[in-house]
Amino acid sequence: MGSEGKDSKQTAGGSGPQTDVDPQTPVLRINQLDALELDSALEHLLWTQFSQCFHNWHPGLLTPVEPELRALLQLLLWRFTLYSSSTTVGQSLLSLRYHNIHSSSHHYTPLSRRQTVGLALLTTGARWLQERLYSLRLLLGLSAGGHLCERDGSDLQQGLRKCLTLVSGVAQLASLINFLVFLRKGRYPVLAERIVGARAVFSKPNVVRDVTYQYMNRELLWHGFSEFLIFLLPLINMRKLKDNVSLLVFGRENSDQKTAAEERRLVTVCGLCGEWPTLPHTVGCRHVFCYYCIKSHIISDATLTCPNCGAEAAPPEPVRMDVEIIEML
Repeated sequence: MGSEGKDSKQTAGGSGPQTDVDPQTPVLRINQLDALELDSALEHLLWTQFSQCFHNWHPGLLTPVEPELRALLQLLLWRFTLYSSSTTVGQSLLSLRYHNIHSSSHHYTPLSRRQTVGLALLTTGARWLQERLYSLRLLLGLSAGGHLCERDGSDLQQGLRKCLTLVSGVAQLASLINFLVFLRKGRYPVLAERIVGARAVFSKPNVVRDVTYQYMNRELLWHGFSEFLIFLLPLINMRKLKDNVSLLVFGRENSDQKTAAEERRLVTVCGLCGEWPTLPHTVGCRHVFCYYCIKSHIISDATLTCPNCGAEAAPPEPVRMDVEIIEML
């Protein structure tokens, strides 16, 4: 009876009635990474909804204090999720929760208050410090030495800037090493979890990650087909194919009339913007373009071809057009 009461106390920190799940059961790496992505998406959604409240206010109102507001929202979210149930929103959606590895019990043990506070400070505080690092460097570079002499003040500021840069570099290197270790062993995807001793475990027994292979096959088939079309369509002369189909369906006379109408349209419509060509230029084919349209495309793509007929684009040359006033009247 005593051991059962002890086990029930240990599992009381979870959210709702919890079944006895072995904390040593390995959790898939993809589950842990998906939980982090879900948490990040929730934070982004929360910040978007919050910023929409000030949409009609003065532009840039939240920019000076954006890192502090983001940290405040993250702490608010942490208070009602991780602090109360030892699990984040992303983990709860994937049937995961944090386990206290410092506990001597072989059963699940929720995080202590010190661990949850430490996890919040190492994640939210580190993120805030990273966003404010440039401002801190700028502040140290602009602040005067006060009662110190100018040389001593500049040396102190330079030393502090180097210290901040060193700490930032060491933290990023440690995060990289921790992630490589996570890929090898499958535990602690975030350095803060390893520091405080919080490991993700299953909250329910026999949790299976459902993979809809039908959906995956459909996506793979569609992506393969779209890549094949992207490779094939530039090799097809669509204009010639269109003329052959028009000749086969409407006959030679209608095709000739349609071709003559298209010939008249070629010199009155820009092949890129579809408007009356401004400063009409040609690139070696019969199509006409606005000077600014074709020039901007040539600057962005040195191997540009005509978007209508596929001919290799030559240097733009002005087009001389003879307009009959009688036809316009």
